[in-house]
Amino acid sequence: MPGQNDPRNAKLYEDGLQRVAANHAPLTPLTQLSRVAGTWPDKTAIIHGPDRITYARFYERARRLASALAARGIGLGDTVSVMAPNTPPMLEAHFGVPMAGAVLNALNTRLDATTLAFILEHAEAKALITDRAYSPVIKEALARTKARPFVIDIDDPLAEGEGELLGATDYESFIAGGDPDFAWRMPEDEWQAIALNYTSGTTGNPKGVVFSHRGTALNAMGQVIAFGLDARTRYLWTLPMFHCNGWCYTWGVTAAGGTHVCLRKVEPAPIFASIGEHRVNRLCGAPVVLNMLIHAPGAADIRFDHEVRVATGGAAPPSPVIAKMNAMGFDVLHLYGLTESYGPATICAWQEEWDDLGHDDQARMMALQGVPYPTLQDVMVAEPETMAPVPSNGRELGELMLRGNTIMKGYIKNPAATDAAFRGGWFHTGDLAVRHPNGYVEIKDRSKDIIISGGENISSLEVEEVLYSHPAIVEAAVVARSHEHWGETPCAFVTAKEGAGLSEAAVIEYCRAKMAHFKAPRTVVFGPLPKTSTGKIQKFVLRERAEMLDSLQPDAPE
Repeated sequence: MPGQNDPRNAKLYEDGLQRVAANHAPLTPLTQLSRVAGTWPDKTAIIHGPDRITYARFYERARRLASALAARGIGLGDTVSVMAPNTPPMLEAHFGVPMAGAVLNALNTRLDATTLAFILEHAEAKALITDRAYSPVIKEALARTKARPFVIDIDDPLAEGEGELLGATDYESFIAGGDPDFAWRMPEDEWQAIALNYTSGTTGNPKGVVFSHRGTALNAMGQVIAFGLDARTRYLWTLPMFHCNGWCYTWGVTAAGGTHVCLRKVEPAPIFASIGEHRVNRLCGAPVVLNMLIHAPGAADIRFDHEVRVATGGAAPPSPVIAKMNAMGFDVLHLYGLTESYGPATICAWQEEWDDLGHDDQARMMALQGVPYPTLQDVMVAEPETMAPVPSNGRELGELMLRGNTIMKGYIKNPAATDAAFRGGWFHTGDLAVRHPNGYVEIKDRSKDIIISGGENISSLEVEEVLYSHPAIVEAAVVARSHEHWGETPCAFVTAKEGAGLSEAAVIEYCRAKMAHFKAPRTVVFGPLPKTSTGKIQKFVLRERAEMLDSLQPDAPE
């Protein structure tokens, strides 16, 4: 009689049972738009100022975009970059670009021209869809690169005439020439690339993170489960769609048949107005967005008569921020993830026993990074070299590692970095964490000197490189300094040449002229740097010093 592991047992369920078109299709988030458009064709899919776009029209516009791109010879494996705020064209590109078989590269609108030029060239962009509000930096970026993508301007009436038009055509004219019944292509393989997102938190040039159709389809459904999305969802786009493709909510809200409420600029007044006017019940953002809402004029008196849930991630939100949001009537959900994990990878799932805790203790528990996302296979906190898991005692540090289908394919054109990230069969986040007895993970520090400011990653080494290029600076080191509004900001410790007469304002302005403004130091401290016996700068000492600085010290202007 066959034993428990006899191969004949498995053969019983294989003979004559084949994978065919009737029982297998590659996973992709694209099918969700066609399904929802067929289910609720007249339902409002997108709200943008006075415009209301139904799901039928949303699907049509995405197909027109795909058709127009295909007519220009853009197809399988070609990169289409998009520089736009959270508006309908950016949302449509999340479907229309991959419907043409191409790969969407959503550009970070806060980047400087040099970095954008690198990305356009490294990604080999064949087309660039760009909102006129960003024409100054895009014009400079195009002048700096050998890449010559076909440029399509977004002439959004709500842009109020910002910037000039750079391209040969505008977005509305371009998609008007597309076929509304375009027979878009399913991916031949669910492992096929759907999106390319560049990190800004590593040394040197940014790395291109490749997403697959399978990974985005799964994480989109993970958002539906974790955040309770359904057809009654009204999702406000406070989270940039360029951040991990909006943490896959671009596809997730669509899959649920919810309504996307667009927002060109993230400011308290339009956020509160949108929540009230459109009955918004879901939004996401970095802790800086929460802080912005807490400190907005009149915020303490604002209350809504419907549920409003907000998911936050990035730097761990301080428990006081969570407590203040709760006091305003917002239900806060804490998520953790990275670009390499398609956005959220862990969730601080609520436990019933927390109901009996005081507000401060509840906020402290909610600040934990938590447990694996529904679509992630596993989370481990381990010694990075031996891969031995640390005890779940809430004390011993290890590196936080992730594994599953919602981890990137890898870094484009960078096999060495990909191999290093996946060593030992796990994705190494570079974050140092502990694991509590209840299984919840909590990040304590970052093994890489990354500063997370307003949800954006800033490489300390990148800032140091600029500082070192100053003729009057001898040595420099950059660390994170806690900031009430941004979470963290770069704090530079500088040793200047004797008699140089450098001022804090001059150093900050020098950096702002050479990099994206959000990356420049907001604080500069002059003096000798602490070092080990071998001459290595002791950054842990500088971090302590940064936190001891006068809290009233003025910051540089934004």
